[in-house]
Amino acid sequence: MAEFTPRDVPFAYDPAATAAFARLRSEVGDKALHDTAAPVKAVVIGGGTGAPVSIRTLLSLEAEVSAVVAMADDGGSTGILREEAGVLPPGDIRKCLAAMAADASDPLTRAFKYRFSFARNHTLGNLMLSALEDATGSFPEAIAICERLLGARGHVYPSTLDKVQLSAETCDGVVLEGQAKACKSTTALHRVWLESDTPVRAYGPALDAIRAADLIVLGPGSLFTSIIPNLLVPGVIDAIRESSGVVAFVCSLADMQGETWGLSAREHFEALMRHGMDGLVDYVLVHSPEALRPANRADRMARAVCGDVPQAGPSAVPARPSDAIRPVRISYEDAFAIQQAGPVVLVRNLVDPLRPTWHDASALREAMRTVVRLSRLRLRK
Repeated sequence: MAEFTPRDVPFAYDPAATAAFARLRSEVGDKALHDTAAPVKAVVIGGGTGAPVSIRTLLSLEAEVSAVVAMADDGGSTGILREEAGVLPPGDIRKCLAAMAADASDPLTRAFKYRFSFARNHTLGNLMLSALEDATGSFPEAIAICERLLGARGHVYPSTLDKVQLSAETCDGVVLEGQAKACKSTTALHRVWLESDTPVRAYGPALDAIRAADLIVLGPGSLFTSIIPNLLVPGVIDAIRESSGVVAFVCSLADMQGETWGLSAREHFEALMRHGMDGLVDYVLVHSPEALRPANRADRMARAVCGDVPQAGPSAVPARPSDAIRPVRISYEDAFAIQQAGPVVLVRNLVDPLRPTWHDASALREAMRTVVRLSRLRLRK
């Protein structure tokens, strides 16, 4: 029998902040917003590894949480299953389901996240979702079965049931086909769009969840390949506009892949505006390791604590080196510009001190708590 080396273990977990959020839950004792009469209805829009971060955070605040997940993923295990089994992409759905599981230490929940190095790096959750989709003839039914198996504390909805492909154009004009290629671009992306052999239609229950939400959270996560693909599905932005809830954009801490290489927090926000969110974002939550101040100390900003960090626009950004990580920057002037467009900018130190690309669970919870309180005040008016 072949021996597995430490780098080729048979069972491995996908990287996630599960342990950090489990500790947070035990520390706060699930006591959240005692000044509210009813739980906040929150919808997280995204995918990848970012959406589960917001899901766990909102659950720790006792919110009623749903997730609307992009269906454009075509890399890794998901890509193999899409191409060879003809199923809808299960990977991001699986991550959100695992985040909503009632007990992270339950053996089934743990096994659901197992990744098999000896079987083309598939996860058990991906295989279960795809097998159940085939057995029931319905992807939503497959998701519902997994929700019951995991005791999910919320619902996960695909943004569409149509088979779509993501295409992208970089800031230097190169067109990339497929989500896997787009997210690993060597230069930042400028715009993305969906392609399909048939007209793309939104999944109705996803739109209903958005319309009923008190709080709609975009991110964190890959801007162009996890968050925006949901917004490209016809009907999703209309549902956001029709909702009486508030919209919060949680900007990523850093870029590890390439699709937003060198883009500032302001440029992340502007990309959302280019893709239909103009006038719809109420709060922008961004990270800064220190209090930020204007270049001209006589200036004042009423609604944010901000400051100046050297910036570089996409035209000045070099190609991304391999295995590089670059923080997403925010300056006083950029935060002021975002606020001039309408949103309230909340700047906090959100980074995990040991993992510079991960949010600190406690810091993010307190920041999200502020957003929830502000949204409650706004909804009462």
